[in-house]
Amino acid sequence: MSPIRTTTIVGAGIAGLTAALALARRGIASHILEQAPALEEVGAGLQLSPNASRILVDLGLLDALSTRWTEPDHIGLSSGISLSHLASVPAGKAARSRWGAPYGVLHRASLQTVLLDAVRAEPLCTLTTGTRIESAADALAAAPADVLVAADGVWSRLRHAVPGALPARYSGNVAWRFLVPFAAAPPFLDPRAVTAFLGPQAHLIAYPLTEIEAFNIVAIHAQSDAPPIGWLRRGDAVTRGRMLEAFAGWHADIRRLLPDAQDPLVWPLFGCPDGAWTDGRKTVLIGDAAHAMTPFAAQGAAMAIEDAALLAARLATATDIPEALRRFEKTRRERVARVRSRGAFNRFAYHARGPVALARNLVLSLRRPEGLAADLDWLYGYRTPE
Repeated sequence: MSPIRTTTIVGAGIAGLTAALALARRGIASHILEQAPALEEVGAGLQLSPNASRILVDLGLLDALSTRWTEPDHIGLSSGISLSHLASVPAGKAARSRWGAPYGVLHRASLQTVLLDAVRAEPLCTLTTGTRIESAADALAAAPADVLVAADGVWSRLRHAVPGALPARYSGNVAWRFLVPFAAAPPFLDPRAVTAFLGPQAHLIAYPLTEIEAFNIVAIHAQSDAPPIGWLRRGDAVTRGRMLEAFAGWHADIRRLLPDAQDPLVWPLFGCPDGAWTDGRKTVLIGDAAHAMTPFAAQGAAMAIEDAALLAARLATATDIPEALRRFEKTRRERVARVRSRGAFNRFAYHARGPVALARNLVLSLRRPEGLAADLDWLYGYRTPE
């Protein structure tokens, strides 16, 4: 029998809430500590690829998610310069058939609400808000437990409790997030697809959020100088001007869309280098606290969800806590490294210019949708080792 009966989880985001549910399904109680007085998810849309949705389905959340998300017919790549279609990957029914789970897009707040409702309905989960945690000692004083799970995000305060963990670093890119109501959307935005528009040193992602009748837009561009450390903030005239400059050579329809963005949020993209995730005793980092990554593979939330599932599996069968945490870290590190590599490749391909961009477009035009889907089998078809 596992010696682990209780965990303390710091952070009630996607990683922390999913971990609490996954642990509860295996008979392990969790006390979640959250510094915010109320849970309010910032940002806009979120992509849940099959490797992540499969875990949420196993947790019994499919019915709740199905009323909120959209399952796009396909994932498309288009030129940001001409708007011409380059390639696509089948999703919708094809995703369920090929990868055994849905590909859904929804508002981040909706996912957090679904997870929070499930946590509150779970007798083995307890949530305390308005609790600021500065150290592992603070967390265990507030909620003593066998294992401490740090799920407090890219700016984790508990990261310093893990020797060898490394702080977040600026990636050289910023993202703009905003919504375009369906009623005001230009025709090039496809309500049946997730579409990535590619251009020199920038790209733009668009997909529908039917629950709020708006398109989620994420415009990412290179910016060499690091913005102030932080998370999301309102874009001022200077930063908006830099965004418009980054997309200046793009198709006129996209250039008309950007200046009209209502209340855009600027999101400096930070990632965590490959440092340690566990102190070798009872503390473990998960999600962005362990391995925050840039969104070029749209896998940040998915990696947090996968972390939660594997951590629960490892702890449920553990006879030795440090060894269980080391096994968790080893398995997840290999998976995260491969996903990071895919993100780095996407960054290069999406932001290519000149002859490289022309070669990219030619190669994509020759690829069949089924072949592109097969390239993603390792990512979307992944199943958490038990």
